[in-house]
Amino acid sequence: MTEDSQRNFRSVYYEKVGFRGVEEKKSLEILLKDDRLDIEKLCTFSQRFPLPSMYRALVWKVLLGILPPHHESHAQVMMYRKEQYSDVLHALRVVRFVSDATPQVEVYLRMYQLESGKLPRSPSFPREPEDEVFLAIAKAMEEMVEDSVDCYWIIRCFVNQLNSKYRDSLPQLPKAFEQYLNLEDSRLLSHLKTCSAVSKLPYDLWFKRCFAGCLPESSLQRVWDKVVSGSCKILVFVAVEILLTFKIKVMALNSAEKITKFLENIPQDSSDAIVSKAIDLWHKHCGTPVHSA
Repeated sequence: MTEDSQRNFRSVYYEKVGFRGVEEKKSLEILLKDDRLDIEKLCTFSQRFPLPSMYRALVWKVLLGILPPHHESHAQVMMYRKEQYSDVLHALRVVRFVSDATPQVEVYLRMYQLESGKLPRSPSFPREPEDEVFLAIAKAMEEMVEDSVDCYWIIRCFVNQLNSKYRDSLPQLPKAFEQYLNLEDSRLLSHLKTCSAVSKLPYDLWFKRCFAGCLPESSLQRVWDKVVSGSCKILVFVAVEILLTFKIKVMALNSAEKITKFLENIPQDSSDAIVSKAIDLWHKHCGTPVHSA
């Protein structure tokens, strides 16, 4: 048996007995042992495989630039990050924008606003749409990342990535969604067009909030692995797969309003299957991109 066929046999065996991803986890552990972490290889790994939960926060922090590639600097850099977190939080307490009673996600929002020069003159000012996007992402991230300092920095850099790296790509995603849905199920797209629903689909929920508040965090983090490591296009295939999964239900609805309302509150029990199939669709249409948006 050749080395490749042995590996394939082992992978199939592991999958059958419930140890899917055993070899992938070992591969990641080898990558994480390097004195200088290889960002390119970590991106490639994250694009190809789901990250093991025990390493997710570390890999995200490295890929988002919160931690440098050099291992020996990690402790010192995180100490600086922690000090900055404490300083910003203290400043917000002094100006009475936050207190012990302020919900944690709102604390994160005020910290982000202060650091980006967007803190309103009063805490009672109405929120901007971008603030609601931030809060939705923060609520989801809070369920994924235990440590509050890690959580804030990951939210901050994740949102910054959406606003900078993906700024030009995100507005193109609705058109890409229509294109790939047409390839997968043209009849379903025709139904959406007949109901005048295409322009009214929950694109903000899907593409601005990256499905935060739509999918449960256990499924969502596998999608965000791909976003963090270089591809916002995965979001298109999650949206397509949601439509394909609930095709019978959507085809039975005859108005844009009903279709949108249903898609904003999809049943949660098929989320894992939706994400797995969406990742397969993404690989089918795009290969395994490393840094493409």
